[in-house]
Amino acid sequence: MREEDKKRTSQDSSLKRFFRQRWVFPAIYIASAAIILTGVLWYQNADNNANSDKFDYESTDIAGKKHNDQPAVEVNRSLENFVMPVMDPDSAVIQKQFYDFDGKKEEQEAALVFYDNEYHPNTGIDITMKNGETFDVVASLSGTVTKVEEDQLLGNVIEIEHDKGIVTQYQSVKDINVEVGDKVEQGQALAKAGQSLFNQEAGVHVHFEIRKDNVAVNPMDYFNKPLSALQEEKASESSEVTEENPADEQGAVEEEKSSDEQGATEGSGAEEDGDASNSNGTESEKDNSGQKEDSSTGNETGDEHSSDHNQGDDQSPESDSGSSDASLNSVNS
Repeated sequence: MREEDKKRTSQDSSLKRFFRQRWVFPAIYIASAAIILTGVLWYQNADNNANSDKFDYESTDIAGKKHNDQPAVEVNRSLENFVMPVMDPDSAVIQKQFYDFDGKKEEQEAALVFYDNEYHPNTGIDITMKNGETFDVVASLSGTVTKVEEDQLLGNVIEIEHDKGIVTQYQSVKDINVEVGDKVEQGQALAKAGQSLFNQEAGVHVHFEIRKDNVAVNPMDYFNKPLSALQEEKASESSEVTEENPADEQGAVEEEKSSDEQGATEGSGAEEDGDASNSNGTESEKDNSGQKEDSSTGNETGDEHSSDHNQGDDQSPESDSGSSDASLNSVNS
């Protein structure tokens, strides 16, 4: 028994010595916190795994997988800026500017193209190089090629559609590298600059146009501007047109009212003229009645004169008889 007591006392003393050390209790606290934190994290992960069965994690952006028939919208195209259709804009020269109907007279004269003994307004800009040599014609903006035509007068034509109603045209080109339906990126080479019969004085050049709803706009106004600028201008023009319609309708209503008022005044004038004519008619009737009275009195006087004349006729036989009796008496005597 004494040996066992000795062992127990020795163990108690060793434990007491262990717990008396300064690092023991901080180590116990840290270990306990780690265990608790581990348990909390494990519980949260278990809860998330239990709720994961409620969601469908199938891929919805697999290439070629169609969830609807709507075409994808190219957002980057609206963020691109119009650029000159040449590789080196610094070496380019604008041989002929766009004809602006609101521009100055001198600028308008400089923007006329002489062909077939007639002057034609330039619907785009003609770009050449300082050295007069041919150069690569590149896409001013990303889009889809909608037209590739061989034209001797214009020197071949390439048309690229960028948005509904907004296209760019490249004329007087040769060695065309694209076809209808091709998707082109901004800066991609389309063809080489060539010549045209329409503007021979320009030499080797490219005729560049920006069209909106088949109406040419000045390309110089949209260089270094995004496609959205032209789209916003299109929307503003349509809103201005819708705002002008009510004014036109109001003007039509006012014109209709004025015409009605004018008709009413003319009608009243006609009624006044009718009343005047009626009064004139009554006066004429009065005159006619007066004439009838005069004629009737004249007839009466005429009848009286005729009656007197008849009476004189009746008296003449008696005088004749008296004279005949006197003549007989004288003969008898």
